[in-house]
Amino acid sequence: MLIDSTGMKADIHLLKSTMDSKRFKKYKRLIKLMNIYPPYFFSGIKVIDYNDDFTFFKVRLKLTWYNKNLVGTAFGGSLYAMCDPFFMFILLINLGEQYIVWDKAASIDFQRPGKGTVYAEFSIPEEKIKIVKEEVDELGKKVFTFPCEIKDKEGKVIAKLSKDVYVRRK
Repeated sequence: MLIDSTGMKADIHLLKSTMDSKRFKKYKRLIKLMNIYPPYFFSGIKVIDYNDDFTFFKVRLKLTWYNKNLVGTAFGGSLYAMCDPFFMFILLINLGEQYIVWDKAASIDFQRPGKGTVYAEFSIPEEKIKIVKEEVDELGKKVFTFPCEIKDKEGKVIAKLSKDVYVRRK
């Protein structure tokens, strides 16, 4: 048993029973490859944690000379980039191949300068994924909004992000 980001027990065997072994391994490999994906690698972005049911990710952005802006703080584009695909990934992986999942829109509200290493966590609890599936099965398609905060190592909010993710049946 694993404990997911909401503190609930998650059984990895349930995931593997709904997702064939080949797909499970494919997504594990994809997540590892993200850390050498050039837009992430050259921006100082790294996936530092995720759970085995792919409902939680933690990402880090290290401030370096190549991702600083003119005033020496984290470039806003890098802050956004570290948050770009994860809610879509969570739904894409957990809903399965019968669904089309796309990022539709995003907004970011910068709260304070990012002066060092910053972190973002992305989580969609299993209960919410079930609700997404039920609503899309009933309506055919829907846009879901997910919030995220980028924080520094002291836990101070650097930016607030909102992601709209479009989901429909194939």
